[in-house]
Amino acid sequence: MSGRFTGRRALVTGASRGIGAAITAELAAQGADVAITARTLDAHPTLPGSLQETAAAVAARGRRAVPIVADLTDAEDRARIVPDAVEALGGPVEILVNNAAAAIYQPLADFPLKRRRLIFEVNVHAPLDLAQAVLPAMVEAGEGWIVNVSSGSARGREAPFPDTALGATIGVYGASKAALNRLTNALAEELWGTGVRVNTVEPRNAVRSEGAEALVGGELGDDLYETMEEMVAGTLVLCDCPAEMSGGTHVSLDLLGR
Repeated sequence: MSGRFTGRRALVTGASRGIGAAITAELAAQGADVAITARTLDAHPTLPGSLQETAAAVAARGRRAVPIVADLTDAEDRARIVPDAVEALGGPVEILVNNAAAAIYQPLADFPLKRRRLIFEVNVHAPLDLAQAVLPAMVEAGEGWIVNVSSGSARGREAPFPDTALGATIGVYGASKAALNRLTNALAEELWGTGVRVNTVEPRNAVRSEGAEALVGGELGDDLYETMEEMVAGTLVLCDCPAEMSGGTHVSLDLLGR
């Protein structure tokens, strides 16, 4: 197989369904071998998709997928993800896509501390830990790509506020993504000149994935969604972008010129 990612080794988190599974499939379709991670190997009790299904989709494209079952909320458990990926793929991770996210939507007035910690553990600490784990090999090689999947919810709203108060219920999730954006920018500055590119990507609109449907259902009109294909294509722009394209918070459709 030939393609833009031929011979590349990638790691994608949250790859059992949704955006992560779609990114994995397209990386494989364009030549990459991919390590994929999520909490469960087989079927989820309430949502469609699994690491096994994603691995099968990669195999169907003639590439290799390495499932790694891990809990990103557990620092010790996630510490083995990159070493396991390197061993199974036969070399260092060259492309890291931090896609996994914890999203719990509820009003701030009674938002439990335990849930706040869980969201920041998955959405902020895990991406940085994984980035730190892949960086030595990337810096040594003089190139590498780290893409953190963010969200427009990182930006707050201005008064007068709509009656739905949705912006309040996604406040903790949005705050975690704002933190991810800032850390991405700082890491890119720190690594400037090494050849390692670090960026975030977010959809201009919501992406109709299994997780989004479970969280917001029909609350968003069809005009507020973009296609999975658009989100994936925008993300892949940052998986082989030039060295000078680093530190940005990018919108998927903007990257595609749409």
